[in-house]
Amino acid sequence: MLDVLGLDRLTEAVYRAMLSHPRDDAKTLAGLLGISEEAVHEAWERLSGLSLVQYPADGPAGASPAPRAVSPEVGLEYLLTRRQAELAVENQRIAGARAAAQQLISEYEDLRPVGAPVSVEHLADVDEVRTRLAVLTENVRTEVMVFAPGGAQTEANMAASRPLNERLLGRGVTMRTIYLDSVRNNPASEAHAKWLTELGGQVRTIAVLPLRMTIVDRTTAVLPVNSEDSGEGAVALTGQGTLTALCTLFETVWENARPLGQAPRRDESELDHQEAASLRLLAEGHTDEGIAKRLGVSHRTARRIATVLMERLGARSRFEAGVRAVQRGWLPPDA
Repeated sequence: MLDVLGLDRLTEAVYRAMLSHPRDDAKTLAGLLGISEEAVHEAWERLSGLSLVQYPADGPAGASPAPRAVSPEVGLEYLLTRRQAELAVENQRIAGARAAAQQLISEYEDLRPVGAPVSVEHLADVDEVRTRLAVLTENVRTEVMVFAPGGAQTEANMAASRPLNERLLGRGVTMRTIYLDSVRNNPASEAHAKWLTELGGQVRTIAVLPLRMTIVDRTTAVLPVNSEDSGEGAVALTGQGTLTALCTLFETVWENARPLGQAPRRDESELDHQEAASLRLLAEGHTDEGIAKRLGVSHRTARRIATVLMERLGARSRFEAGVRAVQRGWLPPDA
């Protein structure tokens, strides 16, 4: 019932149990709900990200004190208000995007030459996506551009891609790949990226990527149907207007990304790109789990970054952190 506010069924059940039994520890709550202590701790992490629980400032040495539930009058009212504000902003953005899209469609229809239609090919599952990408990359003539979110790459994926990458670069194909900054913390992923650059590939990283995307020869793009679930397949898009927009998006992100090997840049507020992205996502109301996914880092790392930022801002809540960040000029007023 409260999933629209970011609470899944288990997290809501733990929150309700904490309100009814405010002094119970994780073991007692786990027994009460018939779940594991680990599940209770995971629910506490999500509730902390939503500011629905508070951890004691200090406790017994060596102990890990249980958090206390924030009253629903305060916690849920805050979440409802924030959600309503988000929806209002999102509706404004959708209205603006719809108007811009209609204008672009109208202009493109006038300019599009006969015989150059937009084509959308649905790829139903992961196997179809891999097959289509294999065919596209085997036949590439000049250039491949890739957004590769998701953090550290798996050994299997890297091993499978090496022979093809080697063939393409050996043929003189230009390959540009943008990973998340978090790959710099994974030795295997960083080594793979350096191997690409040694063969002539170009690799950059950035704190957050908008989606997973592969563009081949500026004529075909493969995008996921659902960026949150690759199992739902993807679409292969062709068409001059569509590809021009996607290539422009890639070039914009490329210009703002930093080459592998370059030291982290900090802005005027002395935030590195990952911290700045985390702060922006924090102000937008994302949970630690959501921030971790977008940055390609662990849940623990996302929470640590958020905690450090709140300490630097002297904020006791995420809402207060957003306000203070705007006051310091770390975020634009409309963030």
